[in-house]
Amino acid sequence: MSGITVRQVAGALGAEISGVDLSGTLSDETVAAIRRAFVEHQVIFFCDQSLTPAQQLAFGRRFGPLNIHPYVAGMDDHPEVMEIIKEPSDKLNFGGGWHSDMSFLETPSIGSILYAVQVPEFGGDTLFASQAAAFEALSPGLRKTLEGLNAIHSAEREYAPTGPSAQKRESMKISDAEGMAGRFTHPMVKVHPETGRKALYVNPAFTMNIEGWSRRESKPLLDYLFQHSKQEAFTCRFSWRPGSIAFWDNRSVWHYALNDYHGQRRHMRRVTVDPLPV
Repeated sequence: MSGITVRQVAGALGAEISGVDLSGTLSDETVAAIRRAFVEHQVIFFCDQSLTPAQQLAFGRRFGPLNIHPYVAGMDDHPEVMEIIKEPSDKLNFGGGWHSDMSFLETPSIGSILYAVQVPEFGGDTLFASQAAAFEALSPGLRKTLEGLNAIHSAEREYAPTGPSAQKRESMKISDAEGMAGRFTHPMVKVHPETGRKALYVNPAFTMNIEGWSRRESKPLLDYLFQHSKQEAFTCRFSWRPGSIAFWDNRSVWHYALNDYHGQRRHMRRVTVDPLPV
């Protein structure tokens, strides 16, 4: 009855949703249908949308309160909206490595909603990897071991003065996290609160070490998990057009923005959905 169509796009995760205009006022029934698809498929895609920043905010708020990034300045009149821009002269891009958004916070986000304003003539796709599928592919013994472990997450490496994200400090108004970033402990296996499905919850950008282990001791196991978790069988790939939207579940999905369009401009807008207050 919501009028939307959901088409699965890959085996591990991903679905494209059609039959809805996200710029308007959505019925509760339509929002519930979108949420079901989001939870089931882990990342959902919409095409041929036309959203102002205010409309993107309104859509995001139907799923929870919106985050204001602690290190990346948002739009002056919409601080919850992060503009992700790569100019033709930029060599590095933002998000150019496997990661899960905002795992470095004490209360991580549940999802990110990315809208394409301007895309390059070629390149600039985004890869997504299901960490639920990655967990389920591990041996029973390793799954049991990981369920008893926690890991330390922090933005101190990624947003340090020489960190990957900080390389775009001027063009994206990124502040220096050195001396500011906290360290927070999260289970290495996260149980999805809506499905009960278990997923790995570590990522190369923000996971520092296993709780109670040194970085040297942690490195072999974390490196193994990082290599395991990006296998092609766990992934899907999205090619952007102006007006495209991707909405992914940060509790069970990694993503990677490809940097293969040097000399071209790419302009995206992101809002990040936080969990409802307990």
